[in-house]
Amino acid sequence: MDLDQVTESLRARVGDNGGIEATIKFDFGEDGMIFFDGESTPNTVTNEDREAECTISVTLENFLKLVDGDLNPTTAFMMGKLKIDGSMGIAMKLQGLLG
Repeated sequence: MDLDQVTESLRARVGDNGGIEATIKFDFGEDGMIFFDGESTPNTVTNEDREAECTISVTLENFLKLVDGDLNPTTAFMMGKLKIDGSMGIAMKLQGLLG
């Protein structure tokens, strides 16, 4: 799955209101990024590089494993496969949206 497909998939999961009233950036390094704006109505999901309250750095491959349930978020964080910059509380809310 490429970045465009992942962006569309996340956009479909979020719908008009993903229930997370915050801004989040998923940074996939060379593969690009996804910016989620849960403060806008309706929520938006783009590939813009904007400032976010929480930035999650992870490879696109590991992100897909997280979404598919093949990689535990806590394990990924402890192993350094996932890094969080900003609000840990916002990151914790993602489990319901992505899981």
